[in-house]
Amino acid sequence: NLPGKYKLKGKVRSMWINIINPFRALAVIGSPGAGKSYFVIRHVITQHIRKGFTMFLYDFKFDDLTKIAYNTLEKNKHCYDIPPVFYVINFDDLSLTHRCNPLEPATMEDITDASEAARTILLGLNRDWIKKQGDFFVESPINFLSAVIWFLRKYQDGKYCTLPHVIELMQAHYDDLFPVLSTEPEIEVLVNPFISAYLNRAMEQLEGQVASAKIGMARLSSPQLYYVLSGDEFTLDINNPEAPKIVSMGNNPQKIQIYGAVLSLYITRVIKLVNKKGKQKCSLIFDEFPTIFFNGMDSLIATARSNKVATTLAVQDYSQLKKDYGREQAEVIMNIVGNVISGQVTEETAKGLSERFGKIVQT
Repeated sequence: NLPGKYKLKGKVRSMWINIINPFRALAVIGSPGAGKSYFVIRHVITQHIRKGFTMFLYDFKFDDLTKIAYNTLEKNKHCYDIPPVFYVINFDDLSLTHRCNPLEPATMEDITDASEAARTILLGLNRDWIKKQGDFFVESPINFLSAVIWFLRKYQDGKYCTLPHVIELMQAHYDDLFPVLSTEPEIEVLVNPFISAYLNRAMEQLEGQVASAKIGMARLSSPQLYYVLSGDEFTLDINNPEAPKIVSMGNNPQKIQIYGAVLSLYITRVIKLVNKKGKQKCSLIFDEFPTIFFNGMDSLIATARSNKVATTLAVQDYSQLKKDYGREQAEVIMNIVGNVISGQVTEETAKGLSERFGKIVQT
């Protein structure tokens, strides 16, 4: 429930807006300065922690929301059977961050996990590919990256299965790389087209397929990212009843392009692990949702209610979601959320909202 104020007959009065079930998902829409964080997100964080939820928080303008979550947890640890541990992922200030490997071998159960991770990273790095999924020159780099990830997962039981190792291994020369990759039978199907192009000396085609993966991934090569991505101080199963966690991930508005892709990978892995039966209730809060790319948000909202996962998305405008996710996915996300709270919006978003309200003619 949200505390608010309203004016009637010249007098300012207090009120409550009672939100319906947060497990049906909540979209908070409003242009900059409309009060999304102040009026809604802040209360979602504090009330969920007081009610004993575990939490994943995507804090776009890092540490505004993180401070609220941390201080609320400190005051309300008595609300939990096992108090959750607070973790932060932040690539800018390494003194504030914990280290976590999103490709943790124990959570990568089969090759589909590797291809899902590869798709998330490359579509996060190349936003224009989102609308071209299925094209040869989009699917080829994804297959190549999937093969490298799954090879490292199988090699010595995943000893080197981290994103930094993936990026470095991809840069190896074809003469060295392909013989090594072809030793793993499970990825033979994925690397076959690349090897046959290499053997047939179709170098232009091969470069087109592999270079777009290499160039994109090379942008992630930095000491800070490598440091955070190669550690394993905690796992991403935040709603594990034995070891509950509250995880806050910070972005930096100046480096959205790079950090967004890595954070998208974290989020994809978190959602895969939390959306299971028999876990603790859990809250997923995404401030400025369009700044990250997550492929299955619609299916998460559709299936997570029964698994006690409450999703909150903050969006400035429907057109912003459409630009980053494509019309189809944006429409599905907006139509599937159970609750909408809106501040000031205009044009298409406002028209959509007025249709959503419907009309009641009454005397």
